[in-house]
Amino acid sequence: MPTILGQNQYGKAENRVVKITRDGDTHHIKDLNVSVALSGDMDDVHYSGSNANVLPTDTTKNTVFAFAKEHGIESAEQFGIHLARHFVSSQEPIHRARIRIEEYSWERIATSDGNSKFIGADEVRHSFARKDMETRVSQITYDGENWEVISGLKDLTVMNSTNSEFWGYVKDKYTTLKEAYDRILATDVSARWRYNWTSDEQRMPNWEKSYEQARKHMLHAFAETYSLSLQQTLYQMGSRIINSRSEIDEIRFSLPNNHHFLVDLEPFGLKNDNEVYFAADRPYGLIEATVLRDGVEPKIPVDMTNL
Repeated sequence: MPTILGQNQYGKAENRVVKITRDGDTHHIKDLNVSVALSGDMDDVHYSGSNANVLPTDTTKNTVFAFAKEHGIESAEQFGIHLARHFVSSQEPIHRARIRIEEYSWERIATSDGNSKFIGADEVRHSFARKDMETRVSQITYDGENWEVISGLKDLTVMNSTNSEFWGYVKDKYTTLKEAYDRILATDVSARWRYNWTSDEQRMPNWEKSYEQARKHMLHAFAETYSLSLQQTLYQMGSRIINSRSEIDEIRFSLPNNHHFLVDLEPFGLKNDNEVYFAADRPYGLIEATVLRDGVEPKIPVDMTNL
């Protein structure tokens, strides 16, 4: 049977670009991992090998680095918008550009005060330590008319040491889990939220502020929810963001339940009064759901593996 070409795209993946902004003696860092995917009139390169419509992936890599200099990196989202607009508007065969970005955070190293015996100890404003917390992520897609911006984070580890219960669940002959009325609730948050900014005619969100506020509301909801299930906590986290940030219409979470089991200390003549736990890394419960503004259609993929 004859074959035909289906969906296709190409580009340069995982371009690591670090931009240092020097404000006098004070330096600032933006550390991004940028992946570019382009699609459009690419039938010939697949059927005959003609590269007439192909912008080399090496060129897309060079563009990432050049744009870091020419436009700076105000935010991951704004940088992705610059790139997507450029590829679609400057290359006629390219009809759609998707830019995926991971951002790695750094924090300034606190140095000695002015009374230190070390020379220059109070003048260092260019030393940083990599934060071992979440990775910020964003995906910007542009087709020449419409934008889709999905932002979020992954690997944000959080824990409540109390104010969490789990009881009243279905039990059958295979159930051995005991009901818990005071347990540890811990998870590694992976979240993606979609902005309702889709056109250049609309006012663009403040990407940096929006991310910081969404993260803040997410953490506040996690900390302030007396949880009877991780599902309940997830919904409260999503609702808090939707209700607090008008520019966000949809958010999807993937939350592993990082189980902590009380250790039996009775063989050693000791009582474990919710103090000592075994942290199990697998298997784990996996709770996933989307929270939407009422009346909004979901667009974030259910499987966020490659998002």
